[in-house]
Amino acid sequence: MPGILGFALFTVGPMIVSLVLSLTDYHSLSTPKFIGFDNYKHLLGGQDPFFYKSLKATGYYALLGVPSQLIFAFLIAMLLNRKLYLRGMFRAIFYMPTIVPAIATAMIWLWLVNPDFGLFNSVLDQLGLPTSKWIFSEKSVIPTLVFMSLWTTGTTMVIFLAGLQGVPRHLYEAIEIDGGKPIHKFLYVTLPMMTPTLFFNLVMAIINVNESPAFTAAFVMTNGGPNDSTLFMSFHLYREAFKFQRMGNASAIAWLLFLVIACLTFVLFKTSKNWVYYEGEGRSK
Repeated sequence: MPGILGFALFTVGPMIVSLVLSLTDYHSLSTPKFIGFDNYKHLLGGQDPFFYKSLKATGYYALLGVPSQLIFAFLIAMLLNRKLYLRGMFRAIFYMPTIVPAIATAMIWLWLVNPDFGLFNSVLDQLGLPTSKWIFSEKSVIPTLVFMSLWTTGTTMVIFLAGLQGVPRHLYEAIEIDGGKPIHKFLYVTLPMMTPTLFFNLVMAIINVNESPAFTAAFVMTNGGPNDSTLFMSFHLYREAFKFQRMGNASAIAWLLFLVIACLTFVLFKTSKNWVYYEGEGRSK
């Protein structure tokens, strides 16, 4: 009962209020005025010059970031699932960045990617390789933020690690008896048996793509720049709500973002029966 009450008060209630506000012209210090779907028409009709820019930046970041984060976390989990010396310590080291405050992480990365005296350019310069402007260039800022996001994939790695430890050993033994090699174990045992875990992490990555570190990076490191190339939807929403006090428009952006994520999640669930496998059941139903 307390859980249901908390969900109603702190999740469903604010969502209903946000939906109502999205249909109004509401500034923080004024009385809300009902305007129907004008906020949505304003956004989707292109009258907000930043909405489609934010949608493009978010889409680019998601297309590049979600696969990179999943692959990186999966590879690290496979490495840490092997019998290594001080394996427990390495697991703690890879998970530790996820508990570092996001602002502190952003400040560290600001120094690392500084084009003039940052560590990365110093190393590239010492190796005789071309340096980069990192977050100060439109072309390299999103890839840099994706690279930075790999720092905080510890939670995803732990979930993959738990999934790997649940793969039945006798399946690997069957491959060995048949003369299979490690690549066969990966392709015919590990990968199929990990698809439920991969599916869960994929859904969570899509849902969280607009949250930290993307928002933190845009807020602390780039302020949406250069030239609005990191104006993610979450940061655009934040600016509309708390900088320009346009709560109605910000609520409409929030609901459009919710609908985009809901549609992508729905598609994933509908297509999961074609590629997610469960032990003893073959394909999921």
